[in-house]
Amino acid sequence: MSEPHRPGTFCGRTRREFLWETGGAFTGVALAGLLAKDGFLDRQAMAADGVTPFDNDANPLAPKQPPLIPKAKSVIFLFMYGGPSQVDTFDYKPKLYGLDGKTIDVHVKGRGGTRNQGRVVGPKWNFKQHGESGAWVSELFPHLSTCVDDIAFIKSMYAESPLHGSAMLMMNSGQILSGSPALGSWVNYGLGSVNENLPGFVVMLDHTGGPISGAKNWSSGYMPASHAGTVLRPKGEPILDLEPDAARRGSVQRRLLDRLRAMNDAHASRNPGNPDLESRIASYELAYRMQSTAPEAVDLSTESSSMRDLYGLDDDRTREFGRKCLLARRLVERGVRFIQVYSGGNHNDANWDAHGDLVFNHTKHAGATDQPIAGLLKDLKQRGLLDETLVVWGGEFGRQPVAEYAEGTGRDHNSAGFTMWMAGGGIKGGVSVGETDELGSAAVDDRFHVKHLHATILNQLGFDPNALTYFHAGLDKKLVGVEGAQPISQVIA
Repeated sequence: MSEPHRPGTFCGRTRREFLWETGGAFTGVALAGLLAKDGFLDRQAMAADGVTPFDNDANPLAPKQPPLIPKAKSVIFLFMYGGPSQVDTFDYKPKLYGLDGKTIDVHVKGRGGTRNQGRVVGPKWNFKQHGESGAWVSELFPHLSTCVDDIAFIKSMYAESPLHGSAMLMMNSGQILSGSPALGSWVNYGLGSVNENLPGFVVMLDHTGGPISGAKNWSSGYMPASHAGTVLRPKGEPILDLEPDAARRGSVQRRLLDRLRAMNDAHASRNPGNPDLESRIASYELAYRMQSTAPEAVDLSTESSSMRDLYGLDDDRTREFGRKCLLARRLVERGVRFIQVYSGGNHNDANWDAHGDLVFNHTKHAGATDQPIAGLLKDLKQRGLLDETLVVWGGEFGRQPVAEYAEGTGRDHNSAGFTMWMAGGGIKGGVSVGETDELGSAAVDDRFHVKHLHATILNQLGFDPNALTYFHAGLDKKLVGVEGAQPISQVIA
């Protein structure tokens, strides 16, 4: 039996109910028109293809002017994969020496879980003050200690995860889960490239291999593939097929480019602005152009003997990392925006992950990197490039002040408090900010999350870190996340 008619209703419904129930029909047409007029639906459609109005250009890597006045043009991120020990490098904790070997109450959280007691491993190297700033540096870094007045130490870094994979993703992309663009991809997206013949984002891995989570650490995530990092080979030719004998391959590549452009033109009327195809075209064009430009950029034979000495290229211990640091300087000179240089790869003592013999591990890796890093800072400075090049040093986390096992000197992971440093690119030199507790176990004063580091890097490049967004899956995504983050003002000149 039908519902009885009520006064003031239509088909048994009030006017309000009627309009509400038909909202998905003809009233939705008006809403769609208004949204389209405001550009919302255009953004939705482009976001489905990984493109936003900010980078909806024929060339997604075309140089762009940042909204603010930049203090840095390029970034060199020296990534100490595995997690260097802060209390054995730059975070001087004199109390630990007297506690060596004693079991104390201390809250630690590492790969072995959470504990409230541990056997102290005292620092294995002595510390001294250096420079006019009086910065404390351990004996592990005799060369780098001469550069402290150009460095800002951040001794109160912290992050969520004490596990390599997720901690590396956090340091590299601002998220502990994969699928987000790397820091270098954000820089590439925001600034484009001033040298269209070289990649805007370059990654140089260790000769022992890549890090545990691999290419996720330099992926472009939900951005176009053109923003992803380009990996230079650690051995032999940094980039394959760049020599003159690759001319035949270049000719094939040229013909492939012509075919891709023809495909794009043929589909333009039916599917204007195909970003996937345009991204592939941009990638092939970059590879083609690199054949004429990259060989000169990566050719170190033209460097003087004094430069080779500065970077330690003739010493077996420092040659590999020194070569990468020198390449980083050459790439910065040629307009590459973001360069990440890895120290350590693979597993165990092939990186800074000192679970067993701390002295062996850190002596090996500090010895391989100390002179090249100091050489890089001095070289950039004497060329007038340090002012516009931001250098960042650090790993995915630090290490515990107590032993991981019943015997030995190995330290477990520590994401609750660790040290990183920055130099150049508008950063104050000779300063130290933040503190860990008296054991170096956890950050306690002026604590800075990884997102604050990212915010500082973007700020120095001329961006408001809370305004640089990429529209994806219905959201304006940010490197610093939904809650955002402010730059570390104490280190900004």
